[in-house]
Amino acid sequence: MTFLWPAGLLIALLLIPLGYLLYVRLDRRRAAAAATSGFPITTRPAATTSGKVRRTLPALLFIVGLGLMAIALGRPQGTIDVPRQVGTVILAFDVSGSMAATDLQPTRMDAAKAAAKDFVEKQPASVVIGVVAFSDSGISVQAPTNDQATVLGAIDRLTPQKGTSLGQGIQASLAAIALAEAGTPAYYYSNASPSPTPSPTPVPAGYHAPAVIVLLSDGENNENPDPATVAQAAADQGIRIDTVGIGTPGGTTLDLNGFKVHTQLNEAELQGISQVTDGTYYAAASTADLVSIYDNIDTKLIVKPEDIELTGVVAGASLLVLLVGGIASLLWLGRLP
Repeated sequence: MTFLWPAGLLIALLLIPLGYLLYVRLDRRRAAAAATSGFPITTRPAATTSGKVRRTLPALLFIVGLGLMAIALGRPQGTIDVPRQVGTVILAFDVSGSMAATDLQPTRMDAAKAAAKDFVEKQPASVVIGVVAFSDSGISVQAPTNDQATVLGAIDRLTPQKGTSLGQGIQASLAAIALAEAGTPAYYYSNASPSPTPSPTPVPAGYHAPAVIVLLSDGENNENPDPATVAQAAADQGIRIDTVGIGTPGGTTLDLNGFKVHTQLNEAELQGISQVTDGTYYAAASTADLVSIYDNIDTKLIVKPEDIELTGVVAGASLLVLLVGGIASLLWLGRLP
């Protein structure tokens, strides 16, 4: 047990002996006054074992009650195990030009965003969600947070851009998870770089649960680095990547600045990424499929130690003990201690 205000506890404990000495002095004066008055107090218990108990028990109860009140004054804290749904989910959106395709209505991007927003709104506050956007590079557009309004706003701002680098998207997602678990460093918004760290020791795939990356893409990679290499780095850290295929295998033809470009879902690429990290590949051929995919991405129920203030409990116990002591004193001695 720890105390938020230990000075208050110390002061209160020091006052208890003074209160006891004052009680003893007043009791002796009361007894002496009764003896000299010629009218002894008839309610005083006899000098037997039972009588001594009746004389001392109420006072002891008051001392215990005051001791508990002193502990409550120090604002005690305890640690209890609380079951919670926890998790860090990074929604990594492919924002390449091909995400403007209309083989999902109204577009691949709009369908993915709608399903992602539905997922965010269903999560408990203990789940932090970050948003990463990647085309020919990857950037965290929203650091992991449990502020759902902020996450939804970040998703709304996503628009199709240029090429596709799945590797960049995974790297940005891993950095976002590290940030969520380590806290924001002082240099986060500067150009300073952290000191190099040793290469992580490989751990079993999926070990890092409940952190998960949800990669939404049509799988048409045309930029470095190699997605398989970066996926292996995620697997070495035990972070699972669930991939969501946005589009249809047959694809469609896009008009990009006057150029006709055929785009179609590359399932093999996305399946390879999920397989390396012990994740799951989901084929989303329609908006309805996307919603069901998010329903199947579960966070983890864990038992987490949490500090809880016990002031109310201890104060309540002290009042109960003081009440019992007062009733006993009234019944046995005809007065309060």
